[in-house]
Amino acid sequence: MASGSSYFDSMVEDVEIIDPPKGESTMDLGEIGNDPTQYQPKSNVSVVSNVRELLECPVCLNAMYPPIHQCSNGHTLCSGCKPRVHNRCPTCRHELGNIRCLALEKVAASLELPCKYQNYGCMGIYPYYCKMKHESQCPFRPYNCPYAGSECTVVGDIPFLVGHLKDDHKVDMHNGSTFNHRYVKSNPQEVENATWMLTVFSCFGQYFCLHFEAFQLQMAPVYIAFLRFMGDDSDAKNYNYSLEVGASGRKMIWQGVPRSIRDSHKKVRDSYDGLIIQRNMALFFSGGDRKELKLRVTGRIWKEQ
Repeated sequence: MASGSSYFDSMVEDVEIIDPPKGESTMDLGEIGNDPTQYQPKSNVSVVSNVRELLECPVCLNAMYPPIHQCSNGHTLCSGCKPRVHNRCPTCRHELGNIRCLALEKVAASLELPCKYQNYGCMGIYPYYCKMKHESQCPFRPYNCPYAGSECTVVGDIPFLVGHLKDDHKVDMHNGSTFNHRYVKSNPQEVENATWMLTVFSCFGQYFCLHFEAFQLQMAPVYIAFLRFMGDDSDAKNYNYSLEVGASGRKMIWQGVPRSIRDSHKKVRDSYDGLIIQRNMALFFSGGDRKELKLRVTGRIWKEQ
């Protein structure tokens, strides 16, 4: 009977040695462990970036919030876009059904992300599901251009918009808290929806926009003048303004609080938050043959103590 050692030796001799494929290098596992440069894990930034891409709806490209839907193949989309695709996955065209992607919703709940207005100065980091609410109220979010009469899409902070209004829209720029403006139109019948040039006032270290335009109030043609504050509503409430128009011993006076440019000029106009002058009265104040609009609007801005 063969000894145990001779039997073991014969087994070793029968082992076939397989050479690695030519052109492929081999590496001892010990080398990887001793050389950290051989394996470089992804940074947290890149991992978070990849997860954020997964949370982007393929239809509207916005961030997805619960309920996040998925098809049987695992493709996801937001609840707002599900009706728009007629219950068909936009990626593979399979029927969506009512499958929730709970795993992705839980992953999202674990994320903390910077505010999207970081470039405008917001340094906050917020949980994924709180981020949208913060951004809707973030004091650093940019403002829309307040110019009326055109669909200007420019956004930015106040100093940028002031330069934009001056250079691109050629608005009237004035220093001081009082004003005396004259609005003229040779044929008032042609100005049902006319908008006069915006005027920007600089006072108290702030900027204000004076609007004047014609529009239809129900069936009656009217003119409206109002002031907007270039800043947030919380700061606008620190100021008051008055507007006055008149002639021949009669006058109309309006006193109010300027609205923030967070509210569009159309929103302010349609809420009638300003000095409203009916056309007949405006023509009366214009004097002459009552066929030409010549309105003089005076006003004052002051700060509440």
